[in-house]
Amino acid sequence: MSTIDLNVSPLGRVEGDLDVRVTIDDGVVSSAWTTAGMFRGFEMILKGKDPQAGLIVTPRICGICGGSHLYKSAYALDTAWQTEMPPNATLIRNIAQACETLQSIPRYFYALFAIDLTNKKYARSPLYEEAVRRFAPYVGTAYQKGVVLSGKPVEVYAMFGGQWPHSSFMVPGGVMCAPTLAEVTRSIAILENWKGAWLEGEWLGCSIDRWLENKTWDDVLAWVDENESQHNSDCGFFIRYCMDVGLDTYGAGCGNFIATGTYFDPDLYRNPTIEGRNAALINRSGIYANGQFSEFDHLRVAEDTAHSFYQGEGLLHPWEGVTNPIDPADGTKQGKYSWAKSPRYNVEGQGYIPLETGPLARRMAAAAPDAGPHQDDDPLFLDIMNRIGPSVMVRQLARVHEGPKYFKWVRQWLDALDLRESFYSKPTEHESGKGFGSTEAARGALSDWIVLDGGKIENYQVVTPTAWNIGPRDGQGTLGPIEQALVGSPISDTSDPVELGHVARSFDSCLVCTVHAYDGRSGKELSRFVINGMV
Repeated sequence: MSTIDLNVSPLGRVEGDLDVRVTIDDGVVSSAWTTAGMFRGFEMILKGKDPQAGLIVTPRICGICGGSHLYKSAYALDTAWQTEMPPNATLIRNIAQACETLQSIPRYFYALFAIDLTNKKYARSPLYEEAVRRFAPYVGTAYQKGVVLSGKPVEVYAMFGGQWPHSSFMVPGGVMCAPTLAEVTRSIAILENWKGAWLEGEWLGCSIDRWLENKTWDDVLAWVDENESQHNSDCGFFIRYCMDVGLDTYGAGCGNFIATGTYFDPDLYRNPTIEGRNAALINRSGIYANGQFSEFDHLRVAEDTAHSFYQGEGLLHPWEGVTNPIDPADGTKQGKYSWAKSPRYNVEGQGYIPLETGPLARRMAAAAPDAGPHQDDDPLFLDIMNRIGPSVMVRQLARVHEGPKYFKWVRQWLDALDLRESFYSKPTEHESGKGFGSTEAARGALSDWIVLDGGKIENYQVVTPTAWNIGPRDGQGTLGPIEQALVGSPISDTSDPVELGHVARSFDSCLVCTVHAYDGRSGKELSRFVINGMV
């Protein structure tokens, strides 16, 4: 049996540094370690600051989903200050948050994921030349259209929020904008144009309503072959190509999921509370673990730092969480290997376990029983999981499935705005209290926990989707979700381990670009390369 230790540094294409070390036995990954290589300490920055500092600071955590950070930080203060929320404010927050995610779907798919489908590894596929024609970076026909048009939805965000990214127009008690009829009309026109030019015209090859009729995996397969337009759409081609080159066969991960939910029914969340949150959600929260659904409860969340570069031991709920960094050189001697903490969730009867977050987790939550009349009720991905299981392909399909869904919701929310009514209700600024705010960023569950004392922030903890997914082993030695997903991946060429990229990027982790491969035992560099010309 041949054994190779491989270091890939860095692996991601977005923000931050993701380093991956894997052990490969006979061409298959047998173990993996994910390392977040950057520390910024936003929780430390916020301690002792004005309660509303989170509205300014947390959107700067990320240049991709800053609107999501603003959304959950505003709701964290709404619950701590017990605000009143005008329905218009809830609708505007929903619209802005959803438009940011609509922007992310094509931009991520074409610019960060699909370019790997042109890797030379797949040259023997009968579909390879078509994949290159569509997805080659910068020059691919679908790449160009998808990336260019991806910016349209956030024009709507900027219209209401004043700018994108890094807006701070959501505040406790509402939003700091007063849209005009002209702005609402222009927003509708922008989105309708985007739907025709990309979502229906390029991605689906059919109406969004036709796609949303799919309720089972058999429905999806039948949809692909229903007509030439759908068969040759980017979505139809993606499904056919994935199944041809095997992206439906690996990258499963832990198979357990967490969604904290997002978007509120404006009539059910006029007075935001932690206790009333789940019932008011449109995009539902929920846990799916070992084949069972359960309700999400933020009190069951804790973070472990056994293998993270921080002081402390054991599991702490974020209200009691601490962020005390240590020198990585000292941490390495203790078996620590990442700046990411290890978020865990206490599942009844199973204890604290790692959970995957992201679009697939949201789609599983949408399949849970007992949906309210205002809530997303969608069985498609539960059927897909039961039929073919999780994989790189299924994780990607879940992400793009949300485009039609979110588009319909945004259009409904725009139509529901009443421009004669208020968009803000001034709150009482309580000096002490605890708050919890959460949303579903494009990449998954994103949450803030805030503790106020004496009119200042006593504690502020942020748990990001990337932390849930790339967190290292915990105190029990249990691998994190991406570490588990990497195990079992076939590696055909250690000098160009594109399979590792497929798995890591299927989670859309907020991390960056070039890849170097080394022999972990000798320290000798095996090769240095740029994937698909993207440095």
